[in-house]
Amino acid sequence: MMQQGIYMNLKELKQKVLKAQENADIASLYVLEQKAQDLFDEDELQAFYVNILDLALEGLTDALESHRLMDMNEVQDFATLRALYEYAMEHYHAGDITDASALFEVLSGLTKDKEFSSSLKIHWIASNEGINLDDFISNIADIDATQKAGKFYISVFQKEAQILLSDLKSDGSKK
Repeated sequence: MMQQGIYMNLKELKQKVLKAQENADIASLYVLEQKAQDLFDEDELQAFYVNILDLALEGLTDALESHRLMDMNEVQDFATLRALYEYAMEHYHAGDITDASALFEVLSGLTKDKEFSSSLKIHWIASNEGINLDDFISNIADIDATQKAGKFYISVFQKEAQILLSDLKSDGSKK
């Protein structure tokens, strides 16, 4: 009987995921994320995250083609930006600093939210300067303050970040 209950929950979850995909509803997929982690096997979970990324990339393409800035107060834009940020951080974590840097640059100009934009500019400058993720986390990001701020992205930085920005502006590398 327990097995049937799990099967029914799994079946229901798959139906909800399919409906969210059909509606291009990234926010609903994120709401379902914990259940997906609990019930999906590794292949299903991988496919779940690929679907989120595919929808986010569609959202990015639509925003770029229409010259529209995303609004963090709009739930689908928020979820799209979150997915794209996570994708950029995956590249950064994997050591693909060039791709991460390019994604950070695009994301820094994709939203009306000044705090997100400023934070992503610091990500972009650091990665563009070849600073790896471990050094970024250790020397530039303030992870404790970011967690207290409750953001999905690294939003608070140590003094080292300001020094990096000042050095780059003074030598003319980045403006």
